Amino acid sequence: MMDRRFFLSLCAGSLASVRAQDLLNRRDDSIPAQVDLIYERGLRYLAEKQNAEGAWSDNSGSEPGVVGLCIAAFLAHGEDPNNGEFAGLISKGIDYMISKQNPGNGYIGNSMYNHAFATKALAECYGVLEHPELAKTLQKSIDLILSSQSKNRFGAWRYGPESRDADTTVTGCQMVSLFAARNAGIKVPDQAIKKGLSYLSSCRGSDGSYGYTSSAGGKPTLTAIGVLCLALAKETDSKGYQASVAYLKKNLDFRDRYYPYYFEYYMSQALFHADEELWEDWNARNMRYLGTIQSPDGSFPGNQGQAFSTAGALLSLALNYRYLPIYEK
Repeated sequence: MMDRRFFLSLCAGSLASVRAQDLLNRRDDSIPAQVDLIYERGLRYLAEKQNAEGAWSDNSGSEPGVVGLCIAAFLAHGEDPNNGEFAGLISKGIDYMISKQNPGNGYIGNSMYNHAFATKALAECYGVLEHPELAKTLQKSIDLILSSQSKNRFGAWRYGPESRDADTTVTGCQMVSLFAARNAGIKVPDQAIKKGLSYLSSCRGSDGSYGYTSSAGGKPTLTAIGVLCLALAKETDSKGYQASVAYLKKNLDFRDRYYPYYFEYYMSQALFHADEELWEDWNARNMRYLGTIQSPDGSFPGNQGQAFSTAGALLSLALNYRYLPIYEK
């Protein structure tokens, strides 16, 4: 694992928003042993299963967004992207995502989900990874997100760059990517953030829950996305935000039937930014749950492929490490 002081020295430039002294003061023994065990077994699985191209060979592992989540899982554990044990793995993953970018419009993959999660991984590497193409690729990726929003009648996003409609899941992952890019030093207009938040707020119901394309049919997964975006925007004083946090508090034992790791990925971040004690409660439950379902080889089961499942599960525990700027309050 990357030496803490080395990592923080790398972050001193474009990743200046990392709370360096807080990380230096953080004791390694404050991380639960079970988290370390689950996380390190999961990383070993991902390391062993990465293919020669830099992707993973299951039913979704070749999608650049999944590759982005896998790379993020290593970075969130503090792995050194230049000289460490997994430096070659990280570089191959970055090369793979870059190779999937359309050189004309900057679009990565074949959906805005792929584009967003790949962009977020690129942003998390920017400033700490020595790569000649990274800055140009990241800028084009952000430009695509912004141009897509400008064409959207809701000021938000959906499945493709030209989509005229919007939903909370696609909008949420674009917003998080914009926050990650801004943390890395890439210019992101305030107006883009405001427009995205405005759309998300239109999907929040009176009970604080968020729906998919409107305020109806609110669900915990969608609500976690909305809460996280408000927290990253530092807009946590509203009654709407507090109602949404209260809604999540009532659903700590919820498990998304169709996208469990997607839910856990967002829920852990939303609760961490909202309330430390609430997150600690959730983290203990999540740690126990993941410990019971992790396979002997370190992977996690799921119908979206083991690479996605494993990366999502690990990232839901990554707040225990707090290396990435987006994981800092």
